[in-house]
Amino acid sequence: MSLPEFFIGLRQAVIEARYLWLPVILFLIFWGLWLYYIRARFISKLDWTLLEIKLPREITKSPKAMEIVLNMLHQTRDGNLYERYWLGWLRAWFSLEIASINGEVRFFIYTQRFFRNLVEAQIYAQYPDVEITEVDDYTKMTFTDGFDKDWGCWGTEFDLTAEDAYPIKTYVDYGLHELATKEEQKNDPITSMIEFLGSLKEGEQVWLQILVRATKKDWKEEGKKLVDKIMKEAKGEPKEGEIEMGIFKLTPGQTEVIKAIERDVSKLGFDVGIRVMYLARKDKFNNVNKVSIIGVMKQFNALNLNGFKPVRLSDLDYQWQLKKIRDPIRRKKILDAFRQRSYFYPPYDHTSFILNTEELATIFHFPGRVAETPTLGRIEAKKGEPPPNLPI
Repeated sequence: MSLPEFFIGLRQAVIEARYLWLPVILFLIFWGLWLYYIRARFISKLDWTLLEIKLPREITKSPKAMEIVLNMLHQTRDGNLYERYWLGWLRAWFSLEIASINGEVRFFIYTQRFFRNLVEAQIYAQYPDVEITEVDDYTKMTFTDGFDKDWGCWGTEFDLTAEDAYPIKTYVDYGLHELATKEEQKNDPITSMIEFLGSLKEGEQVWLQILVRATKKDWKEEGKKLVDKIMKEAKGEPKEGEIEMGIFKLTPGQTEVIKAIERDVSKLGFDVGIRVMYLARKDKFNNVNKVSIIGVMKQFNALNLNGFKPVRLSDLDYQWQLKKIRDPIRRKKILDAFRQRSYFYPPYDHTSFILNTEELATIFHFPGRVAETPTLGRIEAKKGEPPPNLPI
C-alpha cells in the first residue's frame, strides 16, 4: 500500500468512526462548560467580607501563634457528588493580605462571611489585644476604569523554585520559635517587607495577596519519594569488595535536606497562590519598587531547598508594538484577578503550589516591636467590652 493510499484509508476510517468519537468529544465539551457554569454561579452567590486587623503596640508571640490560627483555615470539605456536580460546591478559600497605601501598612483577611466569627475567634484567642473591624475593599477605592491614564500599574505572581515538599526558609530557621529575652534579639524576616512597604510615598501603593485553600494533594507521598531519591543517590552502588554503608554515606547537607522535607510534610498543607501589585500615579511611579518587591520575597529562599520566583508578570519583553498592546491587557487581568481574589477557580484558574502552616506563618504574621516602621498602624489600647452585670 502506498503512502497516499494509507492516508486515504485512515481518513475513511476516521469518518466511519465519527459516531463513536464525536459524541465523546461533544460530551467532554459540554461537561467542561457545565462545570464552569455551576462553579461560577456558586461563587457569585458567596457573601464575602474584608477584615482589617489593627495591631497593638506590643506583640510578644512568635509566628507559631499565627500557625495555630492558620490551622483553622484548613477547611477540606468540598461537598458530596450532588453538591459538587449539580450545585457547583467548591472548597473554601481565604486571602491573607498586607497592603501599603501611601506608606501606611495594614493587615487584612478576606473571608466568606460564614467563616467570620470563626476567624475572629481564632485570632483573638492568639492575639487578644488586636482589634478586628470590617472595612470597605481597599482594592476598589483607588480607581476603576481608565487607570492607565493617571496611574501606573504593575503586578506579578510567584511560584516555587523546586518541588512542593522542599520547604522555604521559615521562622524556625530564623530562630523565632525560641523565646528571645529581648525584642531586639529577634530576626524576623517579615520586618524587611514591612520596612519596604512603609517606605512608599504619597500616591504609591503595594498590595500583597496570599490565597490559601486546604490541599487534597498527596504531598506527603511526594516528600517520601524525594527522601528515597536522596537516600538512593547517597547510597550509590558499592564497589567490589566494599562494605555497603547505606545511610552513613549521607553528607551533612543531605541529612539536613531530609530533615527539612520530613518536617515540611508533617504539617497541614495548603494550596497557595501569591500575587503582588504595585500602583502609583504616573508622576510617582518608580520602577525600582518592582525590583524591591521581588527582592523582599527572596529573603524566604533557602538555596539548597526552595524559594519564590516571579511568574506571570504584567510586563514582558515583546517587540515594542506588541508590548504596547499586550501589557495593558495583562495589567487589567492581574488587577481584576486581585480584586476578585480569584486563583483556584473561575474566572482565573491558575496552577497553585503547596505551603504548610509553618511556611505561611513565616510570610504572614503580626510582627512585634522589632518592626518599628512608623507607618505600621498600631493601636494604643484595645477597646474593652463593658461588664455583663452592669445595671441597665
